[in-house]
Amino acid sequence: MQRAFYATADLGNGKTITLETGKLAKQAHGAVVAKLGDTMVLATAVVDSPRPGLNFFPLTVEYREKFAAGGKIPGGFIKREGRPSDKEILSARLIDRCIRPLFPDGFKNETQIICNVLSADPEVDSDVVAGCAASAALMLSGAPYGGPVGEVRVGRVDGEFVINPTKTELETSDFNLIVAGKAESIMMVEGELDEVSEEDVVAAIEFAHAAIKNICEAQQQLIAEAGARDPMSYDVDTPDEALVEKV
Repeated sequence: MQRAFYATADLGNGKTITLETGKLAKQAHGAVVAKLGDTMVLATAVVDSPRPGLNFFPLTVEYREKFAAGGKIPGGFIKREGRPSDKEILSARLIDRCIRPLFPDGFKNETQIICNVLSADPEVDSDVVAGCAASAALMLSGAPYGGPVGEVRVGRVDGEFVINPTKTELETSDFNLIVAGKAESIMMVEGELDEVSEEDVVAAIEFAHAAIKNICEAQQQLIAEAGARDPMSYDVDTPDEALVEKV
């Protein structure tokens, strides 16, 4: 039997995110299932050699929500999955935006991250769960990734900040803020607010960072338990220094 490795992070308010590796997607360089409530997301990370002639970092991030995750079958004339929805595209960008800057300048190896929602809890949005799973998968992959990164949503219900509020809680929340960061810094803030003060926004980000630190610690625990692949060897392709100075 394949052995599974686990790590958990306390998000407060009785919520815990669980990271698991060791059973699924064994051919990927890194694979992690993240679970929050009944929502489960499988993230896989694969790193290949660079393609000749590329002058950019070919990082691909995909996030897909299949009907099967909600126990449904597509109805109507077309009974198969279609193109990614706007929600899926935006969720993939939220993951991409906080991961891409953590690779070395000039790193040109093809890197692919695929996040598939395995189980959808109607009350728990899977986008931030996928972000945590993607970071953990990269940590296992041996890629030159400067993580870990945690990603959470902040709401405010009855005057109290809540990490990863349920969809019911969001209906009465004046915050819907997604915050991503490392243990020592914030990397991305995205969302919408209902006429709140700057002081409240800063307080919300600080509140989110406390949970992000727990998620980053859980990823480190998972790596310590499961063991990551050996760090890969790679070359960097950076612009000529004289040309940069001239520009």
